[in-house]
Amino acid sequence: MRAALWFLAAILGTLLLAAVLAWPVWQVAHALQPEWPFHKVVSRFWQLLLLAGLVLAVRRLGLRGREDWGFGLARGRFVRHLVAGLAIGLATMLPMTIAMQALGLLVMRPDFSATLLLNGIAAGAVTGLAVAIVEETFFRGLLFRAVMRESGLAAALWSTALLYSAIHFLARARIPPAGIGWDSGITLLGSAFSRFADAASIADSFVALLLVGLMLGLVRHRTGGIAAGIGLHMGWVWVIKSTTSVTDLDAGARWSFLVNSFDGYTGWLVAGWAALLLGLICLGGWLRPAAAGTTR
Repeated sequence: MRAALWFLAAILGTLLLAAVLAWPVWQVAHALQPEWPFHKVVSRFWQLLLLAGLVLAVRRLGLRGREDWGFGLARGRFVRHLVAGLAIGLATMLPMTIAMQALGLLVMRPDFSATLLLNGIAAGAVTGLAVAIVEETFFRGLLFRAVMRESGLAAALWSTALLYSAIHFLARARIPPAGIGWDSGITLLGSAFSRFADAASIADSFVALLLVGLMLGLVRHRTGGIAAGIGLHMGWVWVIKSTTSVTDLDAGARWSFLVNSFDGYTGWLVAGWAALLLGLICLGGWLRPAAAGTTR
């Protein structure tokens, strides 16, 4: 698991470094742009450090070719997998929205309108594509490839799925200008992991995302690339973002325990559905092990 540890060190190490250096970095940024919030300055600084850390990990592990990044499929095959994945993603997540509506878990926002819906759909598509490309390239591209090469399929599936799920629960905190001091970076870092202090409150969403991560990892293994995963991921996020843009979770509904307020969508309902889909993927379906020569 040396490969997974390199990526984990890049994430956690840069988080700690950003927290330690937050105060002097903010002093410089504040002098240039006084209106920039502390948490955004630290967040952008961490992203730069993380990029450098990931570059180091990628070079150290010898991840260089298109296959290592998950883009090894021939162009035509890549596009077909992407389109098929998107169609399946939309088709498999829409039933969740329909089920939540049927169970009375979702209520339309007071300001609902056709314009709000269209804007939500458009924003969901853009967000879905961006999130899918970034997360699939990192988790099912580089990380999956590195762990798979070193420790085998099971380790690659579980390590990527666990990290993928866990990273979604890093909390965003804000510190008011009057409270900013030399230790504010450490305070911000502690707040980022605050959700894990009450593990029971996020268990359902964590399990749902873990199962999704396992699905995407298995799709990556079966298809020989991340194209299908990008399509699936985009379709799922597209439906989720479109739904949450025009609805709110009714916490008083009879079946509200099936959906977590963490994001207003994931929870035991999605986890159960994801478990069923994972079983179907394990049976094969349209997903066949990549044939030799698909990268040419």
